[in-house]
Parts: sequence; C-alpha cells; structure tokens
Amino acid sequence: MLRRPSPLRSPARSRPRTGVASALPRTAPWSWALAGAVLGLALALLLNAPARWLALAVQQGLQGRVLLDDARGTVWNGTARLTLTGGVGSVDAATLPGRLTWRLRPSWAGLAAELNADCCMQQAWSVSLRPRWGGARLALADSQSQWPAQWLTGLGTPWNTVQLEGQLSLSTHGLAAEWTAGRWLLDGSAQLDALQLSSRLSTLKPMGSYRIQLQSGAAPSLSLSTVEGALQLSGTGQWVGAKFRFEGVASAAPERLDALSNLLNIIGRRDGARAIIKVG
Repeated sequence: MLRRPSPLRSPARSRPRTGVASALPRTAPWSWALAGAVLGLALALLLNAPARWLALAVQQGLQGRVLLDDARGTVWNGTARLTLTGGVGSVDAATLPGRLTWRLRPSWAGLAAELNADCCMQQAWSVSLRPRWGGARLALADSQSQWPAQWLTGLGTPWNTVQLEGQLSLSTHGLAAEWTAGRWLLDGSAQLDALQLSSRLSTLKPMGSYRIQLQSGAAPSLSLSTVEGALQLSGTGQWVGAKFRFEGVASAAPERLDALSNLLNIIGRRDGARAIIKVG
C-alpha cells in the first residue's frame, strides 16, 4: 500500500532575540555618553580647580606656618600673598610685599613648578618633584634670591622677640632632597648671607653680617660664621638621621658688650661675655 507523502513543512521563522543581548545595542550608547560626560566634568574640574584648594593643602601640610593668602587663579596657574605664621592658633604673622605666582605642570615623570616672588626673586625658581621606587626626589635649579629679615618675625618665638632687620641673600647650587629607604638624602649646597642685621634688643645698628652654609654628604652639615660686625657668631651643626644638632658661640666686642647684652641673653646660655648656643 502506497503511503501518501507527508506535507512539506515550512521552515520555522527565526524569532527575534530578547533579553540582555538585545538590550545592549540600545543602552550602550547612553552608558558611553554618561561615562564621557562624567569624565569630561572631572577633567574640567581638575583643570580649573581653584587656587584656594592649593592654599588649603599648603596650610594643612605645613601646619599653618606658611599661608597662601588671597589666593587667585587655579591650582595650576595662580597667585597669592605669602605669609609666615607661628602655626595654628598663633597671633604672629608677617606677609611679604607683593605677590607670589606659580605654574604647575604635571607629566608622566612627575611634577614641574615655577615659583616667583616679585619682591625677592631675580628669576623664577624651577622646582621638580619626581617619584621613585620607594620614595621621591625634590630638586631646585640653581637660584639666587633676596628676602627681608623682618619676614621671620611671623614665625613667632624667638623671632618675634628679636625682630631682626636687614637683608637675607640666598643662593643654591644643585640642591636636591631625596626620600628613600625611610630617610632623607641631600645633594648640592646652599648659602644664606644675613647682611647688615639689627635687632630691637640692641641699640647697635647694624650688629653685623653673617653666613650660613649648608653642605651635602652622608651626614649633611651646616656652618655659621661672621663676615663682619661687633656681634660675633660661629658654630657648626649636623644631621644625624632625622635629628639636627648644632653647637655655637655668640660673643661681643668688649666695647660693645653693653649694647649687645640683652641680645646675648636671648641667643643662648650666658657664660660671662659669651652665649652658648645648643640645638638638638
């Protein structure tokens, strides 16, 4: 008996896919747009971060001893009044004349900065900060600058008592500090000349000119000497690990002892016509 052939079946129609796979093409563009908007907003905020954010970071990082007052511009290009204080809660403060300006430039190698105080720098300081394995290196290009000694009164005791007047001339050569293996290493040298100094504690004006020299090495050292003047200062100091120790002597020419006696009492422990200076 012959079998009737079964009717041909039409091929099944493919059904559209549903679920996550079909949803992705429709939602992905919105996700990317949202991510791009958030990234653009974050980048714009970073590039235009106000200078007061940097001022707050400096204040907190240096425990309120250095302030960027009246900060204007952005974190990357800004200007402010540079003020020294005695720290949190101190009533002492001294502000440099003019303004400090800065330019910060981040890169893959680290951070480069240019600082210029129009009262005190002949040319801007060039500073670089480069992270390294287990530490970082902070370097200052060779520089020269002049600062008013009166500015130090803002730091509080004993500067607010001594109230120096005169000029501080600072020069640096290859100066760099590197943090590695849990300690600081110093390269290069610096010299500070304190010229024609006087103080409210003495009627002798000026008292003299002095030189402080900083030298690098396995144990960085500091020396104090007198260039000229009736007040004689000398001493040496050294960093041992994180501790600094200094020993020195202050004395006065015999004919000027009365005029300098009050100042000698402040400088150190009196030993007859001398004052012994010890730090650390």
